[in-house]
Amino acid sequence: MNIDPATLGYDRDGLVACICQDAGTGDVLMFAWANREAVERTLASGRAWFWSRSRGELWEKGATSGNVLTVVDVGADCDGDALLYRVIPSGPACHTGSETCWGERASFPAALARTIEARRDADPSASYVARLLHGPREHAARKVGEEATEVLLAVPGSDEQVGEVADLVFHALVLLARDGRDPLDVFAELARRHAASS
Repeated sequence: MNIDPATLGYDRDGLVACICQDAGTGDVLMFAWANREAVERTLASGRAWFWSRSRGELWEKGATSGNVLTVVDVGADCDGDALLYRVIPSGPACHTGSETCWGERASFPAALARTIEARRDADPSASYVARLLHGPREHAARKVGEEATEVLLAVPGSDEQVGEVADLVFHALVLLARDGRDPLDVFAELARRHAASS
């Protein structure tokens, strides 16, 4: 978060546009305005702050709802008149309760997580994923182990190896869902680790 709020290109109302993007999945979550003080508070606190044009006041995203945006990176565009907040959301980003201000998330990781969750309601006799979600934990865990072994046995650098890694990732996400976790938590954790190492 190496930007200087004093150098940004604020408009005549003293505001700069802020786009909030999920740091783990790349989903665009919301758009808001910030003045210099909001940017400074964001940089100091690591949580997203904005300026409400309708209320004429500063506000911290999630201060009342609990759906905070933890900021892992702030970048300015080439003109310095728009900011990109890369964030880890804690709940829906939109005030309507939607995942984003444009409806459901559009990224592939989010679509995959939704598909896995949708299989929870499927008939286990007709859905492999439903069988893993509803069956004994050791069945789902064993599949992760089997896929890990197949990754190690695949020809290095081959399409087969890529396919086996995809199988491993998929089964690990299903195991997380089976254990009551959101598969997208993996991407949030990777984003946290990446931000900490940058």
